This record gives sequence, structure tokens and C-alpha cells, in this order.
Amino acid sequence: MSKVDQKTGEALGTGRRKSSVARVRVKAGSGSIVVNGKPLETYFSTAQSQRQVIDPLNAAGVKDTVDVRITASGGGTTGQAGACKMGIARALVNFDPEHFAALRDGGFLTRDSRMKERKKPGLHGARRGTQFSKR
Repeated sequence: MSKVDQKTGEALGTGRRKSSVARVRVKAGSGSIVVNGKPLETYFSTAQSQRQVIDPLNAAGVKDTVDVRITASGGGTTGQAGACKMGIARALVNFDPEHFAALRDGGFLTRDSRMKERKKPGLHGARRGTQFSKR
């Protein structure tokens, strides 16, 4: 099943990192990037996060030829930026499979599997136990 919406011509991609999820839609256009209804520069204030979101577009060489619409939720700004990066890469592969090699070699299709470790019973956190009392 191809993940391209036949009515609108939008390619779909989902990216995840930590507890963040980004649903990405890519279609032919003029190069605008909108995250949760806001321009990229407004939503991600740090240059590092903005660069992370734009990197897969530069790797595929389509920065000025596609419009990107992102719905990001969960986690913080860093996790959301990482999720957007992966979602854009997956959507670009669905949009045009020729981009697969460049995006794979750039590491944009690899899921960052690091998650917050769960709290265990009898402990204060994931690993922190109770303080030892000699008396």
C-alpha cells in the first residue's frame, strides 16, 4: 500500500523519538514548512532544532520544491524535532522512492530507540532505591 493520498497528492510519514510523535504530509509546492499551524522558525526557536527538521530535505535536494505540513505531539522540543526529521524522511521516500538511498545513508530513516526507562516497583525512580540507614 502506497502512503500517498490520491485526492491531494500528499505523501504521508510518521516519525517518533522518545515520547514524541510527528505526522508529516509532503506535497509538491514552494518550500513552506508548517508545524502545528505555525511556521518552522516560530515553532522551533533554536537553530539546532530547525536544522534537524530541514536536514532530510537538504539530503534529498527538495528543500524548495515541496511543502511540508507537520502535526507534532508529546515530549519536548528536542524529541519533537527528531520525530519531525524521521517523519519527513519517511514521507519523502513515499513521495519519491528515488530519495531512499540518500536518506538511508544520511541516517534519517533510522529510529532512535532510546526511551525513558520505566519506574520499577519498590524504587523511587527507574533505578534509584531507598537511602541506606545504618541505624
